[in-house]
Amino acid sequence: MKRRTVLLSVAMFVLGAAALLGCRQGKQPPLMEPKSDIAVDSAFSQAESSQLGTLEIRANGEDFVRRGLVSKDGWRIKFEHVYVNLSDIKAYQADPPFDPFAGGDIQAVGAVHLNQSLTVDLALGDEEAAPILVGQLAAQPGRYNALTWKMLPADRGPTAGSVLTLVGLAERAERAIRFTIKVNQPYTYACGDFVGDQRKGILKPGGNADLEVTFHFDHLFGNGELPADDPVNTDALGFDPLAVLADDGRLQGDLGMLKEGLSVSHYLLLESALSGLAHVGEGHCKEGEALP
Repeated sequence: MKRRTVLLSVAMFVLGAAALLGCRQGKQPPLMEPKSDIAVDSAFSQAESSQLGTLEIRANGEDFVRRGLVSKDGWRIKFEHVYVNLSDIKAYQADPPFDPFAGGDIQAVGAVHLNQSLTVDLALGDEEAAPILVGQLAAQPGRYNALTWKMLPADRGPTAGSVLTLVGLAERAERAIRFTIKVNQPYTYACGDFVGDQRKGILKPGGNADLEVTFHFDHLFGNGELPADDPVNTDALGFDPLAVLADDGRLQGDLGMLKEGLSVSHYLLLESALSGLAHVGEGHCKEGEALP
């Protein structure tokens, strides 16, 4: 009888301890799951919550899309919408620092993952507007010095089937062309450290930092404020080749239509410009890389 009582007491103690432990674990917030639908690399899953900071991912089309630009061939272009569909954004702490043009893979000692696909309109806001917030990640402190993402066709909304949609008005002299250009070609970008007036991606314990997906649309249309022989202009398509394809003041088309209508040399310029649109600030990205 005494032995049965001892065994029963031990069993009750074990069950009580297990219940208490489960209760405590249940009350702990998920360290790497913000309220939004964000997945985070498992390498950080054991980090102390008091050490985690917030890493913001932002998208920026710069003033070229918010206030418009003058193309290398003199067209004044105003954008109503510049829709870009972003997917599978990952930020890395890379050691050694990643150089997208040196060859080799990102050697990540940690990473966080924005496991979403969403469309942003880079033309929103005025010249003073901040880059658009794409998502926030709970992240381990450190220096995030590499960024990768994909541009995949949107599966819904006004840009369904496209990765990039440009809507706007181009004017020169007495001529005006309303255009809607849709790009349905997927792209994959791998980028190193952000380059700009201030460093980005340096996250302190419990602090905030941001990284930026930047798009340089002067690489597509050129920049009329720069000399004609500047590399930005010599490598850009400009707007003249597109204007030739307009009908009754309107240009609507996708890459298939443009490939058929443009000369081979102009279409190659277009392909190259689209591949080189993406940057991290002024830092260049390599398109077509296999992502880790």
